[in-house]
Amino acid sequence: MLNINKGHNRKLMETCRTLHDYAEYTSRVREYAARMPLDEAVERAITECISEGILADFLRENRAEAKKVSIYEYDEERHMRQTREEGVEEGYANGLTQGIEQTAVNLIKTRLLTDEQIKEVTGLSQSQIDTLRKNENTQ
Repeated sequence: MLNINKGHNRKLMETCRTLHDYAEYTSRVREYAARMPLDEAVERAITECISEGILADFLRENRAEAKKVSIYEYDEERHMRQTREEGVEEGYANGLTQGIEQTAVNLIKTRLLTDEQIKEVTGLSQSQIDTLRKNENTQ
């Protein structure tokens, strides 16, 4: 059986409690920010956590700094999420464009369809088809 130092065990439990409380606090900020301005959401989460004993001493002593940091971190997190989403959308659009262009090139190569038919199938303009045909002939 392990004989863990009582002081170490107490410190570990305090750390776990602090992490749990911090997770609760950030969860509340996210929840409230979904339905109200961010600064109000942070203020509400701080007030509730203090009244419920969640990080109460820390939040009481460092309220202004905690609010400032929470707003900054939440904005940064939201920005990163939006940036990822925009990247996915851009990647999808680029892939779609490449697929349409490759389909047009394949149709040009087969010579089974007229340019009008290729435009109808792909949605490309005549100048885009001409460019693809020119690039295909130079390769």
